[in-house]
Amino acid sequence: MFKRLFWLVVGLGAGIASALMAGRFMKKQTQKMAPSNVAKVAGNSFLELGKRVSASIEEGRQASAEREREVRKVAKLD
Repeated sequence: MFKRLFWLVVGLGAGIASALMAGRFMKKQTQKMAPSNVAKVAGNSFLELGKRVSASIEEGRQASAEREREVRKVAKLD
């Protein structure tokens, strides 16, 4: 009798605990996927992409200027 009662209590406790954990998880996920949060993440991603593109363009300009200096230096020597 006590064995059955023990396992009944253990099962109920596990069920309640898992239901609470699942509820918290779902609440966190719905907040994460709220339209305002999704827009904020997308905006930050576009800003980061813009910064990377700008840095890439600047690096390309510097490399181009360096190469042009090298070519002009060689042209003057010939």
